Amino acid sequence: MTVTDFQFARKNMVDQQIRCCKVLDASTLDLVESMPRENFVPEHVKSLAYMEGHVPLPCNQEMLSPLQEATIISHLALTGSERVLEIGTGTGFLTTMLAMQSGEVVSCEIHEPLAESARGHLQQHGITNAQIVTINAMDAAAVAACPEMQQPFDVIVLAAALREIPAHIEAMLTNGGKLIAFVGQNPVVSLILKTKNGQTWQQIGLFETLLLDMEGLPEKRQFIF
Repeated sequence: MTVTDFQFARKNMVDQQIRCCKVLDASTLDLVESMPRENFVPEHVKSLAYMEGHVPLPCNQEMLSPLQEATIISHLALTGSERVLEIGTGTGFLTTMLAMQSGEVVSCEIHEPLAESARGHLQQHGITNAQIVTINAMDAAAVAACPEMQQPFDVIVLAAALREIPAHIEAMLTNGGKLIAFVGQNPVVSLILKTKNGQTWQQIGLFETLLLDMEGLPEKRQFIF
């Protein structure tokens, strides 16, 4: 595919996959339409960069769909000053968009090959306010020992499905902060937005979808009597 082909595919993606699903925020649409998504996918699947669905990645992973990415960006409504935690870097595509609209991004990736590839993508696109940490963010002890994760975050994005949000992740959110996550079990996973207000949380559901499960979650012991 040529550069023009990708530009045409990107516009079609915005019009047919995103705008028609009621993501209408102008800044989000402009950002997504300006982002060369094909630069963030493996060479052999570049032709799938703008498809409606999940692009396969190394390490048995997959990218979020364009609609999932755009919905996240739209509902976070970043102002340029936020400190953002992303869990599940993938190729760094969402990381890049978050960095372009916030003050700082710390992104956690459990697979070093993906983390290294994403670092290259961020560098190629001039992103200097995001760092990628190779860590299992579902491990509370590992998070407690990670220097980059000792300060609270204004925004937290969990980019894989889990049945419940770990307490140590919620504890890192500032008061008034936003947490967006995919919660549930396939075939029903809900993208939710939670806002922290003191000791209480406000939660809204955005839509239902499908997504790979979060890796690195601790196994729950089962007792047999």
